[in-house]
Amino acid sequence: MSHRRGNNIIVTDANSTATPFHSLDDFVGIPRLSGLTLSPDGRRLVTSVSTLSDDATKYTSALWEIDPAGEKRAQQLTRGRRGDSAPAFTPEGDILFLSARGESDDDPASVWKLSAGGGEAAEFATSPLGIDSVLSARRADRILLRAPSFSAASSDEDDEKLRDLRKKNKISAILHTSYPVRFWDHDLGPEVPGFKVGGSDGVFERSAHAAALREASVDLSADGAFLVTTWNEAGPLGVTRTQLMRFDTDTHERSVIARENDADFGMPRVSPDGGRIAYVRESHALPDVAPDVTVHIYDIATGGRTQVAQGWDRWPTSLNWLADGRGLLATADHYSRAHVFEISATDPAAEVRHLTTDDAAYSDICVSPDGDCFYALRAGIASPPVPVRVNLASGEMVFLSSPTETPAVPGSVREVITSASDGTPVRAWLALPESADSDNPAPLLVLIHGGPLGSWNTWQWRWNPWLWVAKGYAVLLPDPALSTGFGRKFIQRGWGEWGKTPYTDLMALTDAAEELAEVDETRTAALGGSFGGYMANWIAGHTDRFKAIVTHASLWALDQFGPTTDAAWYWAREMTPEMAVENSPHLYVADIVTPMLVIHGDKDYRVPIGEALRLWYELNSESGLPADDHGVSEHQFLYFPSENHWILSPQHTKVWYETIFAFLSEKVLGQPLELPQSLGVELATDD
Repeated sequence: MSHRRGNNIIVTDANSTATPFHSLDDFVGIPRLSGLTLSPDGRRLVTSVSTLSDDATKYTSALWEIDPAGEKRAQQLTRGRRGDSAPAFTPEGDILFLSARGESDDDPASVWKLSAGGGEAAEFATSPLGIDSVLSARRADRILLRAPSFSAASSDEDDEKLRDLRKKNKISAILHTSYPVRFWDHDLGPEVPGFKVGGSDGVFERSAHAAALREASVDLSADGAFLVTTWNEAGPLGVTRTQLMRFDTDTHERSVIARENDADFGMPRVSPDGGRIAYVRESHALPDVAPDVTVHIYDIATGGRTQVAQGWDRWPTSLNWLADGRGLLATADHYSRAHVFEISATDPAAEVRHLTTDDAAYSDICVSPDGDCFYALRAGIASPPVPVRVNLASGEMVFLSSPTETPAVPGSVREVITSASDGTPVRAWLALPESADSDNPAPLLVLIHGGPLGSWNTWQWRWNPWLWVAKGYAVLLPDPALSTGFGRKFIQRGWGEWGKTPYTDLMALTDAAEELAEVDETRTAALGGSFGGYMANWIAGHTDRFKAIVTHASLWALDQFGPTTDAAWYWAREMTPEMAVENSPHLYVADIVTPMLVIHGDKDYRVPIGEALRLWYELNSESGLPADDHGVSEHQFLYFPSENHWILSPQHTKVWYETIFAFLSEKVLGQPLELPQSLGVELATDD
């Protein structure tokens, strides 16, 4: 096989069917682009590219510069052994970034500086427990570091002593006095997040350290005088509320920007002149009422708060001020796409302007300082992220020279639109192999997204449909009730009733896909992760239409899940105990007659491993397809002791896909396929 290269797209020869998706080694080796940062003068654009390490066990990131004019080729800037990330420009054009370049892999990240004049990067700032991120004011010599510290420490010296004490004595114990204690895949404490403020001289002093700053979203004013951050306030009954706090970087005094008992706040963005703060407000959900996300602006001088984009039935996923401060650019899910919208900051009732309308998803928006355009990463179901420039007046889009190449996919994408049982239009993407036609219909895989507030609207590295398409499957990517981008009413249809409308929507879309001549309705399977895994479990107990079901990081017993997830307080808002029972898949285990592949990581704190352990035991002991007299089961359990909610390491990604391939090949295609040799096991038989 040979490839021709043009416009950074890998073009496969017409007489060849091979793509990077026909080989897992090739797939995990595809470089991955993420993030965009624009210099204050608008002349430099930097991104991060992750590439596979020589031993194929991790990804290492490096910074690359992209020409905003689209004329020069992208240029690599850094080559740190353990990776470089999170770039920030100073007003002088220097690039600050995070890198861990110590001899030991245990050494924490510090801030390094790459001078605007070129040369080698030099270490700029350190902290005993490492540095999580760096922000630089766009018009002043003010730099903000986010660095953790032990809550009992009042200086870097204290942090060093406590760090060495715990390390020397191998102490891992953590004492908690408030909820929560875990987040996604890591334990919280004993260190807490904090800020350090300084300048180009590299001298920094502590500004604030508090558990309330965990997972904070932060923005720094252009003059560096203050920052605005989310502040996670612990309350009674294990409840956490997120408010907005303003910190003065000179006096370290703080004041509340937004705080309510029945809402959380996020995405703070300081206006270019420093006089206003844009943010989103998310109303607290009730068991029978979905939350709502709205955009607001706070005027610092008057203390007034105004909701803008009134009547706009979309939920923003990011906010950025326009250069003149008259409006905001927001990204939001929109009918299984993710588009860019312009919101007026002066007229709350003004119609929101729809800027991008193609079959794509935009992220990482950077507005040019002259206000003429914005830069973004553009992706789609069939293409990973690439940098683009979009003219704000005309909407014209230009693809910029990218550090990565876009791989050819082994098929095509089409939309599937049908009516749900209540008459609501529902839709999905369908990825089809080129070989699929009425004479050679493809077996169908239904991939169910997580969230549940989410959408199949962009490129996927973890659940990549093209790997299955390369093996001859058609892959359906449905957006049922609870999916974002269709309006709040669409979400409300399934709120608190997971086993009802989302399920019937999924079945309606599956019916519509199976009616196509290119799809073989006799060979189908359902797969899902997180909430998608919940739906896979629910489907298993409510229909036998599928030949196989793959359930990853899934919710099984909702009464058990609620108090053990890392954010139990959020779950308590969403479902009453009665609703949890009504929607719990484990109550239908006796009705499961479909072979299931259960997958879970032990470090998953969002959906704790207890869900998979209970599911696995009950499948073998109580399902309609139990283990036989020799303990042999048609079900399988793929367990990752070192992975979390996501299977992230490249070597485990390969095992994850290979095991699913083998399971589906046997159960759906009737063609036994060898398991990955690295598992070192052979399936048990009756012999």
